[in-house]
Amino acid sequence: MPRGSPKTLVRRHPLVAFGLAMALGGCQSLSAVSAPTQDDPLADAPPVTRGLDATGLSTLLVAEIAGQRGDYRRAARGYLATAERYRSAELAKRAALAARFDDDPALLEEAARRWQALEPGSEAPARLLSSLAMQRGDWASALEQRLALQEAQDDGELLGFVEDALAAGAAPEPLLKRLRQDVAADVSVDRELSLALLEAAAGETPSARRRLDRLTATHPDDPAVQRIDAALALEMDDTARAETAAQRGLAASPGDPRLMLLLARAQIRQGRLEAAKVTTDALLEDQGDRPQLRLALARLYLEEQHPRPARRLLLPLLEEDDTPALAFLILGSIAEQQGEVDNALLYYRQVPEGDSFLLARASAARMLIEDGRLVDARTFLRNERLEHPDAASRLTGLEVELLDGADAGAQADALLDSYLARHPDDAQLRYQRAMRAYADGDLAAMERDLRTIFERDPDNANAMNALGYTLADENIEGRLEEARTLIERALEIEPDNPAILDSRGWVAYRLGNIDAAVPWLERAWDAMPDQEIAAHLIEVLWMAGERERARALAAEAIERFEPRPRIDELLERLPALAP
Repeated sequence: MPRGSPKTLVRRHPLVAFGLAMALGGCQSLSAVSAPTQDDPLADAPPVTRGLDATGLSTLLVAEIAGQRGDYRRAARGYLATAERYRSAELAKRAALAARFDDDPALLEEAARRWQALEPGSEAPARLLSSLAMQRGDWASALEQRLALQEAQDDGELLGFVEDALAAGAAPEPLLKRLRQDVAADVSVDRELSLALLEAAAGETPSARRRLDRLTATHPDDPAVQRIDAALALEMDDTARAETAAQRGLAASPGDPRLMLLLARAQIRQGRLEAAKVTTDALLEDQGDRPQLRLALARLYLEEQHPRPARRLLLPLLEEDDTPALAFLILGSIAEQQGEVDNALLYYRQVPEGDSFLLARASAARMLIEDGRLVDARTFLRNERLEHPDAASRLTGLEVELLDGADAGAQADALLDSYLARHPDDAQLRYQRAMRAYADGDLAAMERDLRTIFERDPDNANAMNALGYTLADENIEGRLEEARTLIERALEIEPDNPAILDSRGWVAYRLGNIDAAVPWLERAWDAMPDQEIAAHLIEVLWMAGERERARALAAEAIERFEPRPRIDELLERLPALAP
């Protein structure tokens, strides 16, 4: 498949009402394994207390010298080798301490696993392995380490871990299944709350409600119980219960910022804005009047369609020297919703270059176009290109997209042609022109631009893959081998790119090699679940005779993607695929 703008598939977990707590600094950090700053990173490492033979002594001395010279990779390898030779947990710990200073998570994990194997009851390697698993998004492995900690010291901090996992987008079902396996052995409040949170995130709301009803009856003064109860009540739109639970939790834990956030959310949802103002003002006073907290609280109001109090919270930020870009963006959006077009334009223009820059300009130009001011929108973008020359290419691409959306394709064509005539090496805009030519059915123009890109830049895998995929997808007679050559060259440059893996499988299918196509498409699907990749894999599985797998994946894709044009087109061609 050709690669265009990256797409992010976001899975929403309803109970993660705690994301705002990040603004309060109350969430666990995932940077637990970052290296501290000190003159001698191994100064506090355990001493070597066991006898050594000549080989072991030599390896250890090399490791010691490497550590003193800052070659932490070599030091860690030396300590690991010696730890293995003498079955020494202390040396494995020393290896982990050295590995923390080397930018290689795999080496750090290897050292931590060796340390844990040599000292299985130790808390430190389990915590380190859990943090590493969380960093790479392996929540199942992280949970195993947390459970090991809980068994060892009854301090697994499961609830905080589950909240972090859900906030990061982890699928709740595998974690719920694993946690349920051990529930008979441990019925602690921490575990029960973790189960309730996972059940709610997995859609098992009645079970979560029953579990919380038991906990609120047996532990009415536990702030964590009231906090999760309030969050679930909000998800079930029982705002009265949510407010009551938050108030009970605050009675036991006055000033708890997470409970105050839940209380404010419940009050805002009920339309009790004066009460919510008291709560949010108290939060600002207790937690420090910080820009990120004001932004988070403004979002609470905006989520419930209350722009005025959101604006009240954000306007003081304009008096700061370093006003957050997001404040300008949100204030622009509020002004736009209120019909204050010129005021909104003023806010959008103040967003500096950075992550929100292009979004602000897109919002401003789209607003002007929707207000019937296409000429003003184009003038605005032209001025922005002059004021921000480093962003001129991206702003031009944005204007082309907006013109296409406004049914002004001829103006978009003229803008692209004019810009590329002056900047012929702009690969991104040339690629955009190629894709527009393909959408218009002009394959020859598309091919000219794509070939120009990779002839000037032989390592441009994106353009190479786009042409190869198009030749394969159009099934152009006599050009499939050429397509495979282009895709294989792109794959050499970017061997793990899921779009190119998909193309490789698709061209194999077009060439009639179905068995070879399946593994490529499976790898692409595992790396990037996308409706187009799903359509390819479903069709190839069907043609390979794996009808049940094809139907199951079709059912998953129908539930998962909206819109799903490639899936719908496939089901029209192969109606027997329909679940």
